[in-house]
Amino acid sequence: MAAQKNLGKALITGASTGIGAIYADRLARRGYDLVLVARNGKRLEELANRIKAATGRSVEVVVADLNDKADLARVEANLRADGRITLLVNNAGVGAVTPLLDTNVDKMEELIRLNILALTRLTYAAVPGFVARGAGAVINIASGVALAPDWLNGVYGASKAFVLAFSQSLKTELADKGVTVQVVLPGATATEFWSLAGRPVEHLPQQIVMSGEDLVDAALAGFDLGEFATVPSLENADEWDAFEAARQALRSKLSLSKPASRYGKTH
Repeated sequence: MAAQKNLGKALITGASTGIGAIYADRLARRGYDLVLVARNGKRLEELANRIKAATGRSVEVVVADLNDKADLARVEANLRADGRITLLVNNAGVGAVTPLLDTNVDKMEELIRLNILALTRLTYAAVPGFVARGAGAVINIASGVALAPDWLNGVYGASKAFVLAFSQSLKTELADKGVTVQVVLPGATATEFWSLAGRPVEHLPQQIVMSGEDLVDAALAGFDLGEFATVPSLENADEWDAFEAARQALRSKLSLSKPASRYGKTH
């Protein structure tokens, strides 16, 4: 049955499988037409056909490797040119689980380009149009390791800490411009991510692994609630509020004219 609402278009990166594919399904059912971006054209076409049959929504497929400058530029141009795009879901990313000393630095450079550079450039492409139209939303998929970079590979954790910090800055800058920003911080999720990173999800304690469907449904519920940061497994939202309050309390102490007394007398 076709959805009755029309919420514009959602552009989703990393959409061929896992979290991105679930976002595509859920957003189409909510009333969005879709622009699906990923490298695997066969999977994208199969997903697009399933969603069109189930929802009646329009689904565009963009086969692109966001680590390729020309492909990334094509997606940026799409975001700038298509005024019907009202939601950007920055989901594309890769992970790493090995320690720094055991990791190929060229692979880490690729991770940085996808997890940080592509996300940043796509956001820069989308947001000016959202601001000009006075409406739009950006959902950035970070990770719980943004708060615990010592859990997995440090470069991966740092890339997700960037996503959190970038999202915090965007939220502040766009607060009065009609643009919503949400950052999602999943824990371990039952997708291909873990196998691609080198540690199959079956090797993890199952009590820490959430299904992709539960993750996306929780994230969208958080979006509906107006949450900036959604941690799908966090039962007590007051704990995030306390964390954020502690961070805010430090702000006035981060830049002062004199060193702290514990560092002794200075000359």
